[in-house]
Amino acid sequence: MALLSPRVPRLPLAAHSAGAGAGSLRCCVRVAASAARCQVTASGSVAAGSSSSSELEAIRWGSAKLQGAREEMEDEVVLRPDSLLHGFSFAAVLDGHAGFSTVQFLRDELFKECAAALDGGAVLNTKNLEAITDSIRRAFATMDANLSTWLQQMDKEDDSGATATALFLRNDVLVVSHIGDSCLVISRGGRPQSLTNFHRPYGNNKTSLEEVKRIRAAGGWIRDGRVCGDISVSRAFGDIRFKTRKNEFVSSTPCSFYTQLSIPFVTLFPNNIPAIFNISWSYAGC
Repeated sequence: MALLSPRVPRLPLAAHSAGAGAGSLRCCVRVAASAARCQVTASGSVAAGSSSSSELEAIRWGSAKLQGAREEMEDEVVLRPDSLLHGFSFAAVLDGHAGFSTVQFLRDELFKECAAALDGGAVLNTKNLEAITDSIRRAFATMDANLSTWLQQMDKEDDSGATATALFLRNDVLVVSHIGDSCLVISRGGRPQSLTNFHRPYGNNKTSLEEVKRIRAAGGWIRDGRVCGDISVSRAFGDIRFKTRKNEFVSSTPCSFYTQLSIPFVTLFPNNIPAIFNISWSYAGC
């Protein structure tokens, strides 16, 4: 998913296929001789969070989803306009695994829980990073608890989970809250810079070493770069088999960032895109 400042020149859209609605494109990518998986590309705009005449144009956005060879699409993009958050727009990429149930719940409930914890966006306008971080942490914790209850009430066992990278965006401010291994990239000085670290239990970077330490302190273990030899991310919603009342091997506590903006674009990648294109970013810490 990409969000563009209204200051970026508008480029013409490619011709849409017959029957596609304005601002959207649907096509299919063939992955085998007898099977196809659908890719959905969408674009649109949300009102800019500033009243100055030069900023009245909308922030432009686009998103693309590719199911691949899975039996069902496990990822989702969420975008909510600024009218609901005191001038801030909300966007999130939800990267699911082991099924769609967790992503479905987050798609419908995460924004509402964050909006309530942030007092409808009023906390964002305080520019108090500690208050913002505490509010979003409470929202994520409540979200995960409600999700766990919902998953446990399923007719059959559900092991699904999802990472989430959420951002609260105004033309001059960006707040990011992140769990998992998606990648948020901004343009700074004309160069791409990542604001998110991967929450994975392998590697020699500071974040990975801290995740391994946290998991072992909770009574878990790492085998072949996976939590308990099973899952390759160490922070996610759902994944209730790794969470008890006393210990969480997989945590839903987010890392949060607050930064002033003078940038033309923000891009959210699912976990595999930087690896596919061999992109190397400079990272900011949790």
